[in-house]
Amino acid sequence: MGPWCGRGGLSRTNSTSHMSWRALGPFASCFPSARAELPGPRLSLLRRALPPLPTGRPLLPAVLFWQWVNQSFNAIVNYTNRSGDAPITVGQLGTAYISATTGAVVTALGLKSLTKHLPSIIGRYVPFAAVAAANCINIPLMRQRELKFGIPVTDKDGNRLGESRAAAQQAIAQVVVSRIGMAAPAMAIPPVIMNALEKRAFLKRYPWLNAPLQVGLVGFCLVFATPLCCALFPQKSSMRVSRLEPEVQALVREKNPHMEIVYFNKGL
Repeated sequence: MGPWCGRGGLSRTNSTSHMSWRALGPFASCFPSARAELPGPRLSLLRRALPPLPTGRPLLPAVLFWQWVNQSFNAIVNYTNRSGDAPITVGQLGTAYISATTGAVVTALGLKSLTKHLPSIIGRYVPFAAVAAANCINIPLMRQRELKFGIPVTDKDGNRLGESRAAAQQAIAQVVVSRIGMAAPAMAIPPVIMNALEKRAFLKRYPWLNAPLQVGLVGFCLVFATPLCCALFPQKSSMRVSRLEPEVQALVREKNPHMEIVYFNKGL
């Protein structure tokens, strides 16, 4: 991260356009980039949306414990990278965390139990279904306050117009699709390769390479899938005023009768 991630934030020494763009990536990973329009402290390492491999791919047999660890990590990332600036109480946060992790763990374990009754190659794709289902539960529940009260919508210049639940629904749906897309290559490609390798003499001769190969393939896929899927939808998303709630439409029309598009931060 170098000087870009220090306490002072973005370094201004020898600042040029090229250096500034190079600095933006690590700087944005240190601070709540999903809420970049709001001031905030530097994020701790585990709260950033960057390290999915060691925390998102448990390999130990204690499935229940590691699923809880995995979904707890996801819950922290989902909450930290939410949209909006509305405060949330400790009780609301605790309820969201318990419901999100419990629902995601139960869903993941239930789908994984199906692998016992399926052919080997099909069983390898059940974890992907479990991950997709867990994302569909964890993300909305950790961001349920946005669904209840809405997220800020602005004009193209960033002037706040109001809070919209419809915008929150679109934002969360986009994030869920992006997260599933991130997992898809890592959980779809390695099973095919590993299934082919296990039929050959190579892995039978060197069985200890099984786990390193799987981790390496997953990591390789994530290197490309993570940035690509983060870019599926613009960070500053938009929607037509006509799709907002009637009361929000009235607020927008009152401030600008000719406005057709509003903007919002979707989160990560």
